[in-house]
Amino acid sequence: MGMDQEDDDDTRRRMASLQAARTALRAGVERSRAMTHALARSGTRMAEIQARLQSAEAAVRPIRAPRDALETAGPNIDRAVGPAAAVLKVFDAVHGLEPPLLAGADATAHDLPGYLAVVGRLEEALRFLADNCGLAAQWLADILAYLGDRGLADPRFVADLTNALSSLKTPSPADLDAGLLAAALDVLEAEFCRLLAEHSAPLTMPDPSTTKPAPITPPRIPAAAVQKLSLTLDRLAANGRLDYCAAAYADARGDTVSASLRALGLDYLREPAEDAQALSPSVELWGRHLEFAVRHLLEAERKLCLAVFAPRPEAAAACFADVAARAGILDFLGFARAVADARKDPIKLLRLLDVFDALSRLRLDFNRLFGGKACVEIQTRTRDLVKRVVDGAVEIFEALLVQVELQRNMPPPADGGVPRLVTFVPKYCNQLLGDQYRAVLTQVLTIHRSWRKEAFDDKMLVDSVHDIVKALEANFDTWSKSYEDKTLSYLFMMNTHWHFFKHLKSTKMGEVLGDEWLREHEQYKDYYSQIFLRESWGTLAPLLSREGLILFSKGQATARDLVKQRFKSFNASFAEMYQKQSAWIVPDKDLQQRLCHLVVQAIVPVYRSFMQNYGPLVEQDGSASKYVKYSTEDLDKMLSTLFMPKQPRRTGSLQIRNSNGKINSAMTGLYRSASTLQ
Repeated sequence: MGMDQEDDDDTRRRMASLQAARTALRAGVERSRAMTHALARSGTRMAEIQARLQSAEAAVRPIRAPRDALETAGPNIDRAVGPAAAVLKVFDAVHGLEPPLLAGADATAHDLPGYLAVVGRLEEALRFLADNCGLAAQWLADILAYLGDRGLADPRFVADLTNALSSLKTPSPADLDAGLLAAALDVLEAEFCRLLAEHSAPLTMPDPSTTKPAPITPPRIPAAAVQKLSLTLDRLAANGRLDYCAAAYADARGDTVSASLRALGLDYLREPAEDAQALSPSVELWGRHLEFAVRHLLEAERKLCLAVFAPRPEAAAACFADVAARAGILDFLGFARAVADARKDPIKLLRLLDVFDALSRLRLDFNRLFGGKACVEIQTRTRDLVKRVVDGAVEIFEALLVQVELQRNMPPPADGGVPRLVTFVPKYCNQLLGDQYRAVLTQVLTIHRSWRKEAFDDKMLVDSVHDIVKALEANFDTWSKSYEDKTLSYLFMMNTHWHFFKHLKSTKMGEVLGDEWLREHEQYKDYYSQIFLRESWGTLAPLLSREGLILFSKGQATARDLVKQRFKSFNASFAEMYQKQSAWIVPDKDLQQRLCHLVVQAIVPVYRSFMQNYGPLVEQDGSASKYVKYSTEDLDKMLSTLFMPKQPRRTGSLQIRNSNGKINSAMTGLYRSASTLQ
């Protein structure tokens, strides 16, 4: 039993050994498989290591150079590597500015000064890189050449570095910051436009229907906004974007001023009438609107331009010129040019004086606002306009005397009324010598004479107007002689002289002519009215005389026949005279009433007396109505309504027939022709 026990123990030991060997074999197989996989993967890594070893070999090869050669090259390498390291440090700083610069519009709106400061740092960094990157690259290239020439480095190493450095010698701005500065400038442009839009709302203008709108001072842009615009423009201009800023500014501010002015109703500027009379209301508006545009809107725009574009006065002037053009200043000048080119007549002279007066009042403003090179078009068109206005005004004024003299051969009014020329000239001359136009016309004539190296003064103007009135006065006799009916010529002279006296008394022209001259016209009125009564209605009263009727007082039949004959003669003469003079007029109401009263006093009392004394003789006859055609009341009523104008007479403007001679060719279109002076 003892032996059996030993055998069992030995068997168990061998089985344990076998199991341990099997476990060891399995572990070895697993390790072999892992090593196989690892070796398979290491093949690729070995290839990569081999490639790196080649580069490392080239990189470390200079170390294998002789020590004395390396000691000589060391200081040179250090001097080249130092600037290159500084460039790399600045380049890293540039990329560190990307987050704040690419934050967008919110960053500029909330902290524009801070954003501009970051842009300024970027610009400084880029300037440093631009100035030093190429230089550092050149120093490195020189060191490479030094190493290559002395065999201190592998040729492949030298060639690779040389190629890498060649692109750094002349880098472009985009290469230095990858477009970061351009992106930042785009953000600033957007902010510049936003600030302009925020502070460029059109003004609330007065009601254009009001005759005299109250002056408006445009609200100033806040100083803080102006400073932001100026700082933003400064950065953009420093980077070559001034033209963009100027264009954006002119668009915004020009549109603002234009929109503000359009609210006044400026359609008349682009559609001027050809007739000076029709232009009159528009010229008055034009003067007030031009003054408002220049002294209020454009003056404020000029100050704003200078503030935003400081310290760039030339750019500010050019931008303001663009703003003024967009606002429509050339439209104002174009309207005035249309006035100067309108058909010529005396009213046009007044409109030209209105235009000149407006331009003269604004002369200093024009010189200050538009005096630079940038406004050369405005200057040229203004000078041309002033010359056309002066030449046109003088041409019309100097033609007035000639035109009045030419009217001497024109027929007078058929109804004995006042010729339109006589109605127009006194009023017109009073306007020329009045407070509104006298100084302006004198200035225009003085300027025109100075161009011809001649002198002119106010006395010469007064003398010229006096000559015009004298020439018109000389026409009276010629016109009166053209009437076939003498009594009508007397009525004409009475009307004309009275009109002269009444409309020149207590006027500027009346002061020039003098009281004695005026009294003469008043006396002429009385003289011709007396002759008119004597030669016309004064001839009717003798037809109703009592001569001869007393002798036949006892013979009623004979007396009745004689009374009938006198009634018949009176009726015929009265009817003829009344019918003829019913077509005649006395334009002045007071004079018409006085003249009718004199006619009534000359006829009605005589007729009443005759009717009272001898009317019964005829009334007893069966044919009384054949001879007694008018009652006293009928005569009074008929005579009291004589000489009344049949319809209103136009007296607003003068229409004159042009002559066919030399004057006409020189003054073509000066006046619209008319067949008569009526």
